[in-house]
Order: sequence, then C-alpha cells, then structure tokens
Amino acid sequence: MPAAAVEIDGLVKRYGDRVAVAGVSFTVRRGELLALLGTNGAGKTTLIEICEGFRAPDAGRVRVLGADPIADPATVRPKVGVMLQDGVGGYTGARARELLQLFASYAARPHDVDQLLELVGLTDQGRTPVKRLSGGQQQRLSLAMALVGRPELLFLDEPTTGMDPQARRATWQLIRRLKADGVSVVLTTHYLDEAEELADHVVMLNAGRVVAEGSPAELTRAGAGGEVRFTAPAGLDVAALQRALPGGGQVVEQPAGNYVVRAEVTPDLLAAVTAWCADRDVLADGLTVQRRTLEQVFLALTAEQPTAPAVRR
Repeated sequence: MPAAAVEIDGLVKRYGDRVAVAGVSFTVRRGELLALLGTNGAGKTTLIEICEGFRAPDAGRVRVLGADPIADPATVRPKVGVMLQDGVGGYTGARARELLQLFASYAARPHDVDQLLELVGLTDQGRTPVKRLSGGQQQRLSLAMALVGRPELLFLDEPTTGMDPQARRATWQLIRRLKADGVSVVLTTHYLDEAEELADHVVMLNAGRVVAEGSPAELTRAGAGGEVRFTAPAGLDVAALQRALPGGGQVVEQPAGNYVVRAEVTPDLLAAVTAWCADRDVLADGLTVQRRTLEQVFLALTAEQPTAPAVRR
C-alpha cells in the first residue's frame, strides 16, 4: 500500500499560451482531507482532472494511490470516487434510484443502493426523476454516486453548493465518517468555513501556483495573528501597554473603555496584557481572543491576482 493517496511533483499544464498549472507540488496522505482552495481560474479544476486521469500534464509527476492515472487508469479508477461540480451530469431523465443502481452496476463491490439513499437523505426521492430534484438534492445524489463503489480516495468538487444549511451540516458529518473509515479526500470549495471545519491540510492556489500550504491552524496563526479585546475603565495608557507587549503590536481604545490589542496571539501576549492590567489594579473584563479566519488569510493572499504566467518557447 502506498504511503500517500496523492503525490504531485512539479506539475505543469498549458492551454495555448496560458499556463494553468505552473510547477505545483503537494502530497495528500492516506486518510487525510486536503482542501484545495483558489479563485476561479487558479488551476484547481485542471489539477483535479489530471489526478482523475481526464487530462495529461505537460510536465511533472502525479501518482494516485501509487499509480499513474494517465498511464494506468485501470488500476486507479476502481479505487477512486469522483463528485463533479456539475452534479449528475446529463442523466436528468432517470429516476434517482435507477441512476444510483446504474453506477452500482459498474463497481466490483458496490454499496447497497437503498442504504446509500438513506445515508444522503434521499430515501423519499428514490422514484423522483433527477430533473425534478432540487439543486441540493442533486448534489446529494452526486455524492452517493461517488460513494457507491467503496472508494479509497474521493475527489469532491464543490460538494455542498446549493444545499440548505441542514443538508450541508449532514454532508460534513458524512465526510467526517468517511475520513474516520480511512477514506482519503481531496476537496475543492469556495466555502472557506467548510475548509476550516473539515480539512487536515490546505493548499491555496493563485494563478496556477501554490501561495500557501499548511493546516488551517498553521495558516491562521501565521503572520498577523489576530486581536485580543477587553473592556476596562476608560483612559488607560495604551502607549504604555503597547510597550509592554512581547514582540510588538498595536493597542487602541475605541470606543472609550473598549481596548483592542493587535498582535500575534500567543500565551506570552495574553500573560503580558493581564499582568500589565493587574499591576495597575485594572480588571480586564470580557477578554476575548480573535484570530484570523481562513477566509481572511485567503483574501489577503489573493487580493492582487497576478497575471497567469506565459508559455516560454
């Protein structure tokens, strides 16, 4: 059994004079959920399609479950489940259960169709034509189609688009169960809270390049760490408090009696703030820590979208 579910090294893909993927490298470990994030046109779909064996790279190396998805699709495809961004594709005339039965017939050891429909909350819609399902219901059916073959690796492209909040949370729970069972997952999503909630590892793309990589905690901790807020009597010497901060930072009072300390949030910072207040017999009431969200990190890294690199001939 390979140590990694997906290995990408120096991957390059060109479309005419545009480089869609420019030397990307990352690894998805077994049993891990990796969230692949990027703006539209950043290269996410191209990367996923190469991993699925639908497109060949122009340079670099890709291995999926230890095999080359382009050269050896017969080894890779039976072990992989794919949930496409456009849901169920062109099968809109079929009934939901019939469509799932069709996909089950392609698998060597398929899941029970009725159990899958129950798992994704579509038991009552089994006889409903796909075209009459709501967008969120079609997404859930597409997820069931990706799971029917008992995959070792799942590619989920915008899996909760169109779902109501309840169905979205239920899908998150299902994804967590799959991870607990050892299924590896590659997820693309525009919902940054979804990535922060589910991902073990995050890769952020911008114009075909990796601009950040790490766990959600590592990415939100890096750089400007966040804020510490508290209330206290108005008129504290914010300049003195600022000088007491380890590693520097900024302290503002706005409005009166409400204090904000902007710095990298660490145990030493919290200790310095509370000690400074205690030395002056000041109670720092309602002290809260606010770190950057993954969405704030993403927006900061993609604020200035560079032009996609041109092809060198």
